[in-house]
Amino acid sequence: MRLDPALIAVCLLEFSYATPIGSTQSALQASLEDLTAPSQHGQASTRLHGRFLHITDLHPDPHYKVHSSTAEDDACHRGRGPAGVYGAETTDCDSPFGLINATFKWIDENLKDQIDFVVWTGDSARHDSDERIPRHQDEVLNTNRWVAEKFAETFSKANDPKNSLTIPIISTFGNNDILPHNILLSGPNKWLKSYTDIWSKFIPEEQRHGFERGGWYYVEVIPKKLAVFSLNTLYFFNNNAAVDGCSLRSEPGFEHFEWLRIQLEFMRQRGMKAILTGHVPPARTDSKQLWDETCWQKYTLWLQQYRDVVVGGLYGHMNIDHFMLQDTKKISILEEDLSLENRFLREPLDDDLSIESANDYLEELRENWSSLPNPAAAFHPEDDPVEAGKKKKGKGKKSKRDRLLKKIGGPWGERFQVTNVAPSVVPNYFPALRVIEYNITGLDNAAAWSDAPSTSSSEVIERLDNDIYTTYLHQFHQEEEEVFDILEGNEESILKKKKKGKKGKKGKKKKPSNPDLTVPLPPSKGSPPGPAYSPQTLTLLGYTQYFANLTYINNAQLVDPEDFEGQVETDRWHEGKHKGKHPKEKDPKPKPFQYQVEYDTFTDPIFKLKDMTVRSYLKLAHRIGKYVPEKGDGIDDLEEATEQVLVEDDSDDDDVDEDEEIDSDDLSADKHKKKKHRQKKHHKQHEKNKVWLSFIQRAFVGTLEEEELRTFDKTPSNPSKAGSFRDHDGEL
Repeated sequence: MRLDPALIAVCLLEFSYATPIGSTQSALQASLEDLTAPSQHGQASTRLHGRFLHITDLHPDPHYKVHSSTAEDDACHRGRGPAGVYGAETTDCDSPFGLINATFKWIDENLKDQIDFVVWTGDSARHDSDERIPRHQDEVLNTNRWVAEKFAETFSKANDPKNSLTIPIISTFGNNDILPHNILLSGPNKWLKSYTDIWSKFIPEEQRHGFERGGWYYVEVIPKKLAVFSLNTLYFFNNNAAVDGCSLRSEPGFEHFEWLRIQLEFMRQRGMKAILTGHVPPARTDSKQLWDETCWQKYTLWLQQYRDVVVGGLYGHMNIDHFMLQDTKKISILEEDLSLENRFLREPLDDDLSIESANDYLEELRENWSSLPNPAAAFHPEDDPVEAGKKKKGKGKKSKRDRLLKKIGGPWGERFQVTNVAPSVVPNYFPALRVIEYNITGLDNAAAWSDAPSTSSSEVIERLDNDIYTTYLHQFHQEEEEVFDILEGNEESILKKKKKGKKGKKGKKKKPSNPDLTVPLPPSKGSPPGPAYSPQTLTLLGYTQYFANLTYINNAQLVDPEDFEGQVETDRWHEGKHKGKHPKEKDPKPKPFQYQVEYDTFTDPIFKLKDMTVRSYLKLAHRIGKYVPEKGDGIDDLEEATEQVLVEDDSDDDDVDEDEEIDSDDLSADKHKKKKHRQKKHHKQHEKNKVWLSFIQRAFVGTLEEEELRTFDKTPSNPSKAGSFRDHDGEL
């Protein structure tokens, strides 16, 4: 492919940053115990720690009142009720400022000098849920400005009046950080201009012009090695009525993906890796989705083509702790234009679907994962001695392992991608934070991030933003026919097949069905798998999940009022586990605030995540999807003889399902019927898969009572059985 000399110059440019670290460090990560040691105030060390903080959905509420009512009409703003000093856990109330202050104090004392950067994925204003106190522009911007200042104060040099940052902070805005919520017009606009000012310490100076235009930017958190991208997912969000997907040139979503494609190509040319972050995740099941389909298609295609560059995706918004898999077999944007019918096959997760619950969404994920082939059999043939000793029969005959590898996308699982969604600080459940560790092997002498970029790099990137960006876009469109050989690993792309079918035919080339689509180039043939697939430097290793037990910390003595008759809770609003109660004592007496470890993936005996690569998540998803749990994943309890017979019968069916060579998309109607029947039989029993139950319990940050957990034993066809879980614009 022919590249402009100016572009090559930019890609090869040696940027000037802070002096490289002279000392060396061990390739091993520091122990988890060190993570909670009190920080030593002063200038932060320039050595890498191999950790970063992911924090999301703080939702500070300036109108929150302690001991107010959690009822929908009061929203923790008035009345008398169980709202605690640090928040009303398991309700739809937003966060008191006391919770935000206590959270930053805890971070300052326990994490500040132990991490390399911060990922902050938005929603730092309250919800517009109180009709008597409607939100207004100044309030939304002021609470965001206040939270931004908290970050700057926490991660700045001691006694520095300018609050110069010691580590980079990558911010993004959520659907509640604008007014009206969900609706963001194409830029430049007043909101993007305001956030350019509010986040002036976080957005590199040379990228502020681009941010004002579209709300996207990136930070080289480890110069020349690792960049973290802040995506403006509001331009992908189904509920943003001001935009229309990502396929039309006139749409900001289209421009966003063109920008992302070019930047990821720059990363590849410079030998860098990238973490993608945003507010609204690309959630997509058979019946529901959060992104416009055209945006989901491009995102999945972009990640497939830049699988050698992208380390992973981190998002918030949904409030529940979980992960999702994107399946590249679902990419159809290459075949034909996405018709209106195809674009709206799935319902958006919004207020109109409040009857739908987290039960349904997570059950759908599980159903999808139940059809995954067994990754352990594909990745570790030694685990199957019969298969390992079996010789291929006949010329060209494929073994079971070969068939499994083909279905998964090769030995690294490159058919799939992983998105991680972190739970929120706002106590819809318990407040939560996540510290993620990544591999820093070989980065002893990596240049340190600097708060002040060099003049030379600023000037060059500004020129790139104004000149080369447009030139490069035009050039890619001119050379569109050069990108037929894509999606390697699937042998031939749809486009290449079409081209082959035209051999020998004369006449004009057929006009492409999607002329505005420029397909990114894939990794070069023979290049090794990227850090999302193969353990290597910058691979995400695992995480520690923290939570604050507000029931214990608020320490409220709650009683039922004399006239309490038990209120009926609506699907639209959740009053929480203490609904209808009020405090026995007039003055609150909270215990000291702290976050504690809920679980960590390094020592967790249930998830058994070796690391955060796609292979590891495929194994976990497969185990979660087993309605008949694998050996070691079951719950030991007494079962009736009839239930045991059902399990034995279904085990045989399940083994047959795993050995099928046909993709799950191509299952016959008969098999689909049998599968549905089998799943319903399992649901009639008490759940036996402890991996699934742990996944659910952790999704809600340990707030579920046993009775609520049992709602996940019900069949997916009965969503009303789990009405205590709501969704508002996809927030569960």
